[in-house]
Amino acid sequence: MTTTTPPVAAGSQATSQQSTRAARVRKRLNTRAASLIAIIIAVVWTIPTFGLLVSSFRPENQIKTSGWWTFFRDPQFTLDNYQDVLFGQSSSSGQLAGYFVNSLVITLPAVLFPLAFAALAAYALAWINFRGRDWVYIGIFALQIVPLQMALVPLLSFFSRGVSLGGVTLMPAWNLDGAQNFAQVWFAHTCFALPFAVYLLHNFVSQLPRDLMEAARVDGATHPKIFRTIVLPLIAPALAAFGIFQFLWVWNDLLVALIFAGGSEVTTPLTVRLAELAGTRGNEWQRLTAGAFVSIVVPLIVFLSLQRYFVRGLLAGSVKG
Repeated sequence: MTTTTPPVAAGSQATSQQSTRAARVRKRLNTRAASLIAIIIAVVWTIPTFGLLVSSFRPENQIKTSGWWTFFRDPQFTLDNYQDVLFGQSSSSGQLAGYFVNSLVITLPAVLFPLAFAALAAYALAWINFRGRDWVYIGIFALQIVPLQMALVPLLSFFSRGVSLGGVTLMPAWNLDGAQNFAQVWFAHTCFALPFAVYLLHNFVSQLPRDLMEAARVDGATHPKIFRTIVLPLIAPALAAFGIFQFLWVWNDLLVALIFAGGSEVTTPLTVRLAELAGTRGNEWQRLTAGAFVSIVVPLIVFLSLQRYFVRGLLAGSVKG
């Protein structure tokens, strides 16, 4: 009497092959050679930043006559570059301390606003049934392909002229001045960030266990309470991941700030002032290196301090269940 082995499904064979291939790749990446290559890449990637840091502490005569690598033969330190760039009295020195504060005032709300709106929208699109929900999600997804540059002129017209239809003013012009121009920059960054933020957070919120949501509803929890006590703690890594992306984008932004900040010292961020410093004092390399390092130190601190949340946020949506 012979026994026959039941055929293996094609899907299970494909899954087995994928897991075997993944295990093989994982094994190769865990070798000493792979670790050594990763270390070399990290060192090479860090060299320009290290050279910028060294140059920012070198005296003016040395930075203009020799490369930063010669510092190790004749090391000389000075803090005059940072003193001049941050607190110099002349207009050509930089005076970056005030612009540094402007960048913080622009960046923090421009990160918090899209995070709050996108988290609420993602929850509504994932767990609240209403008519046209799928079409709203498709529309938000489609907005990601619209180039930012195409929205600059309409948005600027919206701020300066308002919205009119058939001679009827639907929304008046903002007519902001001075520090009020911060609101324009916040609004612009929030609008540009929302499509990607909603799409990203929706992927995480929609993967939360349905049994957990149904149990909360059976216990009498309303949507605000479910969102506040269940959803927010579970999607914290995703919020941190997007928050880092948005912080780096807004802090390093030049285009949006140049158009909507108003051009005054009250609202101009650090990136705009650095561009002016490079254009008018391009031969003052000691000031440019110090100013450039001032501009990157905050993003470095933010990324390094939140790196573990960033990695968790990227991996949180990779596995279901």
